[in-house]
Amino acid sequence: MAGPQDVYDLRGLNCPLPVLKTRRRLADLPPGGLLWVETTDPLAVIDIPAFCTESGHRLVESLSVAGGHRFLIERG
Repeated sequence: MAGPQDVYDLRGLNCPLPVLKTRRRLADLPPGGLLWVETTDPLAVIDIPAFCTESGHRLVESLSVAGGHRFLIERG
């Protein structure tokens, strides 16, 4: 299980790959599992929260980091 200190590095990938890869990675976690996702895709600030809402996951935290964004997602 990925803990909140683990980061799934999706930097350099553009839409729709960050969401597709996040979906696959979350499928391997038990409900309640946490996953940090880091991306440089500017559309991720829209796509990741929308994906979480549509898929029943919870966006715990969203941070701006150098060159991109980092999201903490709890699997629903």
